[in-house]
Amino acid sequence: MEQQRPPPQPISGGSSNNTSTSSVPSMSSTTTPDQAKYPTSRSSSRSAPKATEPVALHELPSADILPTSVTCTALQNVTHRLPYLTANMHPDQWLPHLMKCQHLPEADIIALCNRVRAILIEEGNIQPVNSPVTICGDIHGQFWDLLELLRKGGMVPDTKYIFMGDFVDRGNYSLETVSLLLALKARYPDKVTLLRGNHESRQITQVYGFYDECQQKYGSSSVWKACCTTFDYLNLAAIIDGSILCVHGGLSPDIRTLDQIRVLTRAQEIPHEGAFCDLMWSDPDEVPSWAVSPRGAGWLFGHSVTREFNHVNGLGLIARAHQLVQEGHKFMFNTSLVTVWSAPNYCYRCGNLASIMRFFEDGRRDFIDYGPAPENERDRGMPMRRIGGAGAQYFM
Repeated sequence: MEQQRPPPQPISGGSSNNTSTSSVPSMSSTTTPDQAKYPTSRSSSRSAPKATEPVALHELPSADILPTSVTCTALQNVTHRLPYLTANMHPDQWLPHLMKCQHLPEADIIALCNRVRAILIEEGNIQPVNSPVTICGDIHGQFWDLLELLRKGGMVPDTKYIFMGDFVDRGNYSLETVSLLLALKARYPDKVTLLRGNHESRQITQVYGFYDECQQKYGSSSVWKACCTTFDYLNLAAIIDGSILCVHGGLSPDIRTLDQIRVLTRAQEIPHEGAFCDLMWSDPDEVPSWAVSPRGAGWLFGHSVTREFNHVNGLGLIARAHQLVQEGHKFMFNTSLVTVWSAPNYCYRCGNLASIMRFFEDGRRDFIDYGPAPENERDRGMPMRRIGGAGAQYFM
């Protein structure tokens, strides 16, 4: 049983950045798919916190023109024989193959990770973005649904995107999903912002599928290691037009101002507690201020906390992902916070809609809702990716 932590005091100016480690997470068999829990062996001694000109990308294939006899699995089996994929290629050559759900050879994906990491090093913890821009929630390895998102929202570079984390795990094609997002970032760095989610983590990906997928497709952990090193440099947040904060999870009792996010050390594995951890793991809820999270990491935070944080930082809205929403999106706290979820029919079984949210230069905003991509039908009957260890019962 997880040891209970005392609820924190109201927000104060302190910051925390704990880098301790712990064991692989253990999951309850009764936990719903959107409620990933962190290790229960965490310390209970934490004190209560104080008060170039872009070239047009190859056109995205529509759902009805891809060959029905070709699946990702079949393509994966022959990728090592494709002569046109070489380590010296540019993202312009990688992208057409990635959009067909072909994973890159090992040397190419490692080169791609290195290229994106060099871009991310030059970006801050909070990446400023101007409208118009479209924000997206969790993808979780549902590659065909990522293609559907791009069909609905518009292809890069015509549309600028912020992806709010959790690109990998649970879905069948985490490798292809994150490879496509990294290639888009490499080719159009000013058009794609990639935020870190709680699943962009070495510990979590070893339980929920991405590690095993890399092992199965490459026969080693080299690609997984390269991806995880790149994850360490992903932005922690983005801010749209200076007034809309985008973050994967939520707020922290250790963070009162945006400047406290800007000075966090992000080039590391996600800590098990503290400000960095909370940004990845916290959830809004109908609580008076702060409450212990059932996830075992982060906090539950309420309306008063959100109102104060927005007031102190001159924000009009907090946009976040991290939680399954059946309708695809959900406003809370008098529309001062919104959750956006972008994985339709989550885990290929939840029956939910997905959404993306658009922000326009004139201040307008709207949602595009969508269901599962038709390509998912081609994978019907394909076994769910095996999730080993403590997470097996939880996942299935």
